[in-house]
Amino acid sequence: MQAGADDLSGVADESVDVVTTRSVLIYVADKQAAFAEFFRVLRPGGRLSIFEPINSFAAAQAGGELFGLEVAAIADLAAKVHEAFLDVAGEQDPMLNFDERDLLRWARGAGFVALELDYRAEVGVPEPLPSSDWEVLKRTAPNPLAPTLEEALAQTLTASERDRFEEHARAVLASGTPARRTLATAYLLAIRP
Repeated sequence: MQAGADDLSGVADESVDVVTTRSVLIYVADKQAAFAEFFRVLRPGGRLSIFEPINSFAAAQAGGELFGLEVAAIADLAAKVHEAFLDVAGEQDPMLNFDERDLLRWARGAGFVALELDYRAEVGVPEPLPSSDWEVLKRTAPNPLAPTLEEALAQTLTASERDRFEEHARAVLASGTPARRTLATAYLLAIRP
């Protein structure tokens, strides 16, 4: 069965033991309805297990990095490119319009009990980039709904600015400077009474 998290009408009331999701609610506009559906389909004593990235955290931390790539030396250009991704998202984007406290509030509001939330934030943690090849890296997107880095560059920078950005990116990649991961995640467990 294929269904949206906020409409599980094909699943009978109190018919499942566990509802688990991983990076699902970031695509759901009505998260409160999703929690109501999770509660409805769970049997009494059923468990809810949710893992979600808290993308609003990383968006608020933007500084000298852009998707992990060090860009402090071209901060003026990086700020323009970063805006392209925020413009796509907007304030009500399901990927950005919630945090860990909202997850707790929605679960409690749906009727869940014994809530446990593990929150993890990482700022500037070194990690290898997915590729050291700029031609590959610029064709990646942070999520399926966002533009690639190459598309964002084309939307926001002039040709000479793009050249300057790409020259810097290639130099950073050639230097072996590690990427810096900045992210936050939440893992929520709850029980239907």
